[in-house]
Amino acid sequence: MAAAAGKKVFEVFVSKVPWTVATREVKEYFGQFGQVKKCLLPFDKETGFHRGFCWIGFSTEEGLQNVLQKDPHIIEGVKLQVQKNRKPFSGRKTNKEPEDI
Repeated sequence: MAAAAGKKVFEVFVSKVPWTVATREVKEYFGQFGQVKKCLLPFDKETGFHRGFCWIGFSTEEGLQNVLQKDPHIIEGVKLQVQKNRKPFSGRKTNKEPEDI
């Protein structure tokens, strides 16, 4: 069952996620387009709320195409912004480069 993990990633980046929505609800919503393999909704340790964006990874390209063809995506009355994520999230902190003094 667990074949080559993550050879091809069919991923979208979703922003403008309402703070009232939990990971489970996001996963359920995007599950209508295809099997969701990954749902990464980063939380802010300070506030306890998520940061309003997430990555959704589908098992198949079909799921990815289905989600990209639908517009708008609305959860709890809020329009989400869904974009094809060309670079999978790797956790690099590109904004922390040393400054020239």
